[in-house]
Amino acid sequence: MGHDIIVFIPIIILITSALITKKIAEPMFFASVAAAVILYGKNFFTGYVEMIYGTLSNESYQFVMIMLMCFGGLIKILQESGAMLGFADLVSRRLKGPRSALLVAALLTLVTFVDDYISVLTTPFVMRETTDRCGIPREHLAHQTNTLAGSFCVLIPFSSWTAFTVGLMSEQGFGYDDYVASIPFMFYPIIASAICLLMIPGAFPKVGMMKKAYLRVAEGGEALNEKTENSIIDIEMPENTTPSGAMNAIVPIAVLMIVTMIYDNSLVYGIIAAIVVSAIMYISQKIMTPGGFFSLFFEGAKSMCTMAIIICFAFMLSSANKELGFFEILIGGIGGTLPGWTLPLLAFVLVGATVFATGGYWLTQVIAIPIFLPLAQAVDVNPALVIGAMMSGVIFGFNTCLYADPVFLISAGTGLNNFSLVRNSLPYALIAAVVSAVFYIVAGIVL
Repeated sequence: MGHDIIVFIPIIILITSALITKKIAEPMFFASVAAAVILYGKNFFTGYVEMIYGTLSNESYQFVMIMLMCFGGLIKILQESGAMLGFADLVSRRLKGPRSALLVAALLTLVTFVDDYISVLTTPFVMRETTDRCGIPREHLAHQTNTLAGSFCVLIPFSSWTAFTVGLMSEQGFGYDDYVASIPFMFYPIIASAICLLMIPGAFPKVGMMKKAYLRVAEGGEALNEKTENSIIDIEMPENTTPSGAMNAIVPIAVLMIVTMIYDNSLVYGIIAAIVVSAIMYISQKIMTPGGFFSLFFEGAKSMCTMAIIICFAFMLSSANKELGFFEILIGGIGGTLPGWTLPLLAFVLVGATVFATGGYWLTQVIAIPIFLPLAQAVDVNPALVIGAMMSGVIFGFNTCLYADPVFLISAGTGLNNFSLVRNSLPYALIAAVVSAVFYIVAGIVL
């Protein structure tokens, strides 16, 4: 029992200090150190160094590093070439107002559903100039992207998320058809997306930080309140940039999507192809020299270094939590203690709490699926309902975790710091979560 309580100390340190300081870098560092102390005792120093090496050799972190550096470089190039402004001008001429801008942003998130990284990196950077011009606060763009990116990835069964989840399910005797059958039971992403889309025409009220943000803009304030924001990424549009053709933005993004799908949803191939195409287009148009292109690329990549270090701490903490048995304690320790009708609710709450506390939304599935699917069969609960509940929990945690890497990436695109971003989305996430919990109780009893 004592060990179970100690395991929660790093997460408590992280969440408490983040709430107090409204920062993430220092809390993340101290939480990772606390995890090393618990895990290695008096040898925590050497253990911590080993944690660093372990993260740097982790293929998932290597993927994140490649994506951060490449996207940082690509976005800087798109900005300096005038492609972003050209795209914003094209879209703005066809918009009828703020609702149209938000609808276009939602559609862009929809068409980039194949991977959440594409959505959270593309939509804010491409749309923020347009939404700024339409008087939409960055808080709304951030919330919409945060909500829809993950939701579309699980609700549309052709994404990288689907492939990963079905792979885990297959080890328990379930397959793609079972995943598709679970989509109607993914109550949280369905409800959260519906709330988000209803906000576009004003059919759902603005509350909390969102309401204050709209009041700020209505009173003549900026779309991004730079006085209160302290984003860890600074990739704002440079001043005195001349717009170029919109195709200079559309073509690289289209190449990114197409090549990603060709290479089995591998985003690394897509982003590298997009950079190569950008170089060919901009140098051939004499928008940039070869030397200027590479200088801008490295400048954009460098801007992502702070984020890469913080995400390194996050991976270290997640790895330490796995070694300490955090996931098994939180999920497995409670999994079989309640009646069968409560299992969908339990899967939703525990998976959501785990992702919220750790940021490890894929790692949580690795632990949760082998626990909850056999349990569903043992207590004769519809497996599709339990799969839907788990995926709902994953997306709830995805939307509300301060240090999930998609939250950092949306922060980079919108200029909001991650604390503001989560605080802004939290009221809507909680409303969707409460309604979903009620649905899981009813479904657990009826089905």
